[in-house]
Amino acid sequence: MTTTAEILDAARASLLGAPREGLGEERSSRWRGERIVRVGDAWHVGVLLLTDDRVLATAEILRAADPGRRGYTAESARARAARRQLALRGGFDEGDVVHVGWSIIDVAAVDAGGSSGPLALIDGVPSVRWSSPSTGSGAGAYMPLEAYLRERIDLMRNL
Repeated sequence: MTTTAEILDAARASLLGAPREGLGEERSSRWRGERIVRVGDAWHVGVLLLTDDRVLATAEILRAADPGRRGYTAESARARAARRQLALRGGFDEGDVVHVGWSIIDVAAVDAGGSSGPLALIDGVPSVRWSSPSTGSGAGAYMPLEAYLRERIDLMRNL
């Protein structure tokens, strides 16, 4: 049986040379104010973020940008623009993709038969939940992790 850790290591090897995206964390200080700072980078593979030694579950994804002077028809648009500006203030370059609010997945727990984030061992097969009930696509579909990563990495390489 192939373990979750082995599948993820193989995925990392096939991603060498592929572009990575920034990992950010929110910080606040009296002197520098609110900002989102870079704490690393990762390959964005669907619902997963792969670093050299960890796997993370995605959360908020934004692009660093100056909001400029615009009128917003919705308060949510104003809030998104403010979040993009926090990434600029934290040191990301204009246009950089930034992942915020991600969470660490416990791969050992999955290999021990449990689950962590979108990963779970289903009938002895490392699997990933690639949809969620909140998207209206059912009860959160699982598929084998190896096939999921192969498909996503192939898409990344051929776009």
